[in-house]
Amino acid sequence: MRRSNLCFGIVFIAVIILISCNTDKKNQLSGDPKFKQYYIQGEQLYVTHCSNCHQKNGKGLGLLYPPLDTSDYMQQNLEDVLCLMRYGKSGELLVNGKLYNQQMPGVTTLTDLEIAQIATYTYNTWSHKKGLIDVKQAREILSRCSP
Repeated sequence: MRRSNLCFGIVFIAVIILISCNTDKKNQLSGDPKFKQYYIQGEQLYVTHCSNCHQKNGKGLGLLYPPLDTSDYMQQNLEDVLCLMRYGKSGELLVNGKLYNQQMPGVTTLTDLEIAQIATYTYNTWSHKKGLIDVKQAREILSRCSP
């Protein structure tokens, strides 16, 4: 009897966690249609261009590729992150107190809009809640990047 109660409790907690995760995403997408469009398109672009290294869950890959989820670098360096998407980076990068030294190739074929969409997705997923990164904002930031 106790074992079945324990199993029921574990399953119940797991279901609550899954529902809350899905509810959070639904709540994000229930507002502004422009945000919803950017977010959905950004997720597809992230999976295509970024998730191989940073992983679909944003946790990164060991000490090879840094996490995007709970990333102090992302929180403090929006402009650099957008520039990295387009032009990449080589050399050391400090994220959450850990050094990463794997070259990140940029994707120069991404448009300003696509970078804004990826940024909207990554900055509003996992532990981030930054809101819409509009194409105008992205274009202005990208115009100041050094290739």
